[in-house]
Amino acid sequence: MLEARIQQQFFDAADLLNQSAESLSRPLDDASHALVGCLTAGGKVMAAGCDGAHALAQHAATLLVRGAERERPPLAALVLADGRAGGAQLQALGHPGDVLLLFVGDKDTSTAGPLIDTAHDKEMTVIVLADPEPARRLDLAETDVLLTLPPSGRMRRLELQLLALHALCGAIDTQLLGEQDFA
Repeated sequence: MLEARIQQQFFDAADLLNQSAESLSRPLDDASHALVGCLTAGGKVMAAGCDGAHALAQHAATLLVRGAERERPPLAALVLADGRAGGAQLQALGHPGDVLLLFVGDKDTSTAGPLIDTAHDKEMTVIVLADPEPARRLDLAETDVLLTLPPSGRMRRLELQLLALHALCGAIDTQLLGEQDFA
């Protein structure tokens, strides 16, 4: 009985990934172009996570600095502290042309909103990965990129955000380094 439940976890994850491929591919492409534009112009990426998504922000900054699957020079990225300290860091370190890469967790956007407002005040682009319900409450600019995740449970959302992050980093590497076969 437990074995069937474990198998169902894999089936559910695969179904969600298949459903998400088409809806996320265009915004991921837009996000990768925004990030590469920022980085090649001398800007930096500031990653932040709200509502339990801080670990994803840390992983994002690590992948950008160290590289994902390919060897390349480090890219200018850092992770913002969790909570109000992250907002202070954004205020102190953000510059026009930088990008805020924001992972929004469950439903509470009380941390995300002030970060987005600060980024806009600093003339930064914002890239957000969020479920539809919190995404509707975010005040995004026309130049921002929203990656709306299909409704799912917490574990599925984190899996999808992680895969989206990996796809994003792969797209950045491809833009910077060219195509490569992963045979």
